[in-house]
Amino acid sequence: MPQSPHERTKQDSREHGGSRRTWIQALLGSGFLGSIASFLYPAIRFMMPPEIAVPAIDEVVAGRVEDFLPNTGRIFKFGNRPGLLVLTEVGEWRAFSAVCTHLNCTVQYQQDTHQIWCACHNGFFDLNGRVAGGPPPRPLDQFIVNIRDGEVVVSRRS
Repeated sequence: MPQSPHERTKQDSREHGGSRRTWIQALLGSGFLGSIASFLYPAIRFMMPPEIAVPAIDEVVAGRVEDFLPNTGRIFKFGNRPGLLVLTEVGEWRAFSAVCTHLNCTVQYQQDTHQIWCACHNGFFDLNGRVAGGPPPRPLDQFIVNIRDGEVVVSRRS
């Protein structure tokens, strides 16, 4: 039996209503997912910062010889990281990375104990860079010290 024009219009509107509803749900769903992504992306980028390029510096002048007294230490800049230069009581030069191997805090020389100390978690290193106490898991990176024309030149180990 043929359908009346009124019945055909009802059936067409039901078919189009379903497709419209699906399209609106897809649009709302994609908007919701886009909103979630726009909130999560900056948070994830913050938690995983980009690598900082290390300049290819192999040696630096840490100071003049006459600026140092026996049993003193001084922080100097080695590229974008700090270094520690120590003149021992007996006149030996020692240079290390001043970055603690525990949690990357900056270490300093303690004149009274003749040790290198990390204030963050009370870690100690001897004057060879080896761990003497506390939580650091490995020794400090050691550098080579040379004296050239009255200047103290610190270079990486090769």
